[in-house]
Amino acid sequence: MIFGKIDYLNLLPLHIYLKKMPLPTYVKKTTEYKKGVPAKLNKHLYYRRVDAAIISSIESRLKKYKTLNIGICANKKVKSVLVKKNTQNKDDTSSATSNALAKVLRQNGEVIIGDRALKLYLQNPNDYIDLCKLWHEKTNLPFVFARFSCVKNFSSYKKIMNQFVKSKIFIPQYILINYSNSRKLSQSDIKDYLRLIYYKIDTKEQLALKKFLFSVKNKKSL
Repeated sequence: MIFGKIDYLNLLPLHIYLKKMPLPTYVKKTTEYKKGVPAKLNKHLYYRRVDAAIISSIESRLKKYKTLNIGICANKKVKSVLVKKNTQNKDDTSSATSNALAKVLRQNGEVIIGDRALKLYLQNPNDYIDLCKLWHEKTNLPFVFARFSCVKNFSSYKKIMNQFVKSKIFIPQYILINYSNSRKLSQSDIKDYLRLIYYKIDTKEQLALKKFLFSVKNKKSL
């Protein structure tokens, strides 16, 4: 089993959960090795360098993948998927879904995602458009940024992931301190951010994902 890891704060609870799971040591080591930004994980899974990963929702639509209704979701705001106001159009090379979302929402400017985006937003929120917030204003729906997708060992991953979404994850203080230091964010900011993120793709989330993918496929904007 080789699980790809998006190295962002929004999946920190999953990484903690996997560390506590009674998995073979080599599985945990390969998870640490096969990590990176969403665009990198998209390629890892596409070329079967990993068995499974939570990848960009726009990429997860490919028929070659088996998926679960588990991913990275937010409702009303997210603070880490942004367009910078009054800037030239520029995609974030780390992303696929967020670049497409900006186009669906007809937002011009530089797209910025991830922990860097969160830090910038917290410093100067008025300089940025939160794409999740704008999506909700236009659709009254949450947004699904990424979805669990798999090419191998699906039944095993299904058990692990279904148990994850039922679990309440406690983040140990030492891990919170490490992430606070490495991401240059306060512990309270990290905690507040993680309250915006959830992982179960339920009825509204499925509707939102369907609407987004339809808009992308048909090049329709909101």
